[in-house]
Amino acid sequence: MQITPAGGRILGCLVEKQLTTPQQYPLTRNALSLACSQSTNRDPVVTMDERAVDVALESLRGHRLVRFVQPSSGRVVERCRHVLDEVYGLDVPSVAMLAVLLLRGHQTAGEVRGRAARMVELADVAAAHALLEGLAARDEPLVELLPRRPGQKEDRWRQLLAKEWDGGSSEPAMAESDELPTDAGNTAFVAGPVAGPGDAGDAPTGHWRSGDGPTDDLSTSNASVAAYSDEPRDLQAQVTALQTTVDRLELELAALRDSLGG
Repeated sequence: MQITPAGGRILGCLVEKQLTTPQQYPLTRNALSLACSQSTNRDPVVTMDERAVDVALESLRGHRLVRFVQPSSGRVVERCRHVLDEVYGLDVPSVAMLAVLLLRGHQTAGEVRGRAARMVELADVAAAHALLEGLAARDEPLVELLPRRPGQKEDRWRQLLAKEWDGGSSEPAMAESDELPTDAGNTAFVAGPVAGPGDAGDAPTGHWRSGDGPTDDLSTSNASVAAYSDEPRDLQAQVTALQTTVDRLELELAALRDSLGG
């Protein structure tokens, strides 16, 4: 089983946020869109709006790798969480290592250990090697060791759970069943690689996919681009701002409850 690149990005983000900011976990779709589109700790850097997130989540649900959490007291929107540990029988360190490879691409064991330090503490590089070798030795391997290329001093590892992003395209390679549903006259923004963290002045790029007609390259400076272009833009901005405010208030309320011992 291999999931889409967008699905891999979502799983990596869910694990990362679960282990680094547990007070925000599980995540809303809006929070997932922002996490997937981060310009730090991501390679490649892509932009994914909530529509693209929805499509990837449905694919992951079909693979039974995510679960949806209905709104509870104090929360007003549906959230989602990963179940990688349950499906593959993984401990926290192994899940963290896999998440780093999903989020950052090919890496040495030392790089994986260093970047996973935010999520889990590993004694040394040897411990990281042991975990990676365990993931590679499974009946269904989740990682593999790559042959060392000319000029490289160390071997690198890559994950096998998700397909890799197409480096030659600004559109993620998705299975035919994972294509965005379209209706006549509607368009949707699909995730695509954007400028790296050092290129803050460059606008992210992507593809607008239409129900009929050719696909055109467009640029936008807004990572939270609207799902449908025929909706009033001012209304979309208000809804996005409102959702962001709600998420922030939920976090502040949770922190207040914790401080009050409730």
